[in-house]
Amino acid sequence: METTKSASDIRELNEKIEQESAFVDLLLREINKSIIGQKKMLERLLLALLGNGHILLEGVPGLAKTLAINSLAKAIDADFSRIQFTPDLLPSDVVGTQIYNIQKNEFAIKHGPIFANFVLADEINRAPAKVQSALLEAMQERQITIGTETFKLPDPFLVLATQNPVEQEGTYPLAEAQSDRFMLKTVITYPKQEDERMIMRQNLQGGFEPIQPVIRPDTILKARKTIREVYMDEKIEKYILDIIFATRKPEDFRMPSLKPLISFGASPRGSINLAQGAKVYAFLKHRGYVIPEDVRAVAEDVLRHRIGITYEAEAENVSSEDIISQILDHVEVP
Repeated sequence: METTKSASDIRELNEKIEQESAFVDLLLREINKSIIGQKKMLERLLLALLGNGHILLEGVPGLAKTLAINSLAKAIDADFSRIQFTPDLLPSDVVGTQIYNIQKNEFAIKHGPIFANFVLADEINRAPAKVQSALLEAMQERQITIGTETFKLPDPFLVLATQNPVEQEGTYPLAEAQSDRFMLKTVITYPKQEDERMIMRQNLQGGFEPIQPVIRPDTILKARKTIREVYMDEKIEKYILDIIFATRKPEDFRMPSLKPLISFGASPRGSINLAQGAKVYAFLKHRGYVIPEDVRAVAEDVLRHRIGITYEAEAENVSSEDIISQILDHVEVP
């Protein structure tokens, strides 16, 4: 339990965080060599990475999702692997399998593409549930079981899963319990016209500058420890819990009109991820303490896949984002 800190403690902590978070600007500067615009996507990738979570990206093809995570892996000097999810994919194609060695007359383990720091699960909703659940053991437990042996996954370990919002034909939507494992669900949109002009020019002129490693994976692990020290006041904790409880019982927060629109609210993972996300957001802004704006900045991405909407909401064309913005407008800010 965090005790109340004095002004001088917070000042000290602020200076420490300012120094420790200096690498963030360096990292973003390097990634921006190959990614133009898409500031929100890059920020959310760092939020998931530093928050020790995973991220689900939804957007039409061609918005540089693969390029973004690949560039991030290169800038951190980490391993990257991409798995294209298809209906005929098997769990062993993701995690690995046992192969019989005739010479030695024994089984050997062949590791799958999941054994990397950054794993891109491309179009996760194209593969059946058994493949999705093989990936989810890795995400939650940070380990893989092949046969009778269990293997630890590398650290840091980040899964970036993508899904195309347009094509729903022949897809296997993620179950609620599975999408809940993702710290964030980010919806990305087309770049602005000026950004797209730059992208078009750069590609026609022969591409972008190569990404150089600017930090090491252990910098990320060290930053995660520092983020735990970011100060969160009890008032902010209460604000986070009020937001989460308002998704479950909106009538208790003077929003009875939302009750028939919500089929289920955010789980306790939602409150953990909202608190963690707010701390990381403060760290990205080089601040040693959390303010209500940090909570509001990450709330939509943390909660949009954790609130179930009813048929009534669908009929009225109300999305989970609309519900979140109503809750943020109503819940008292400390």
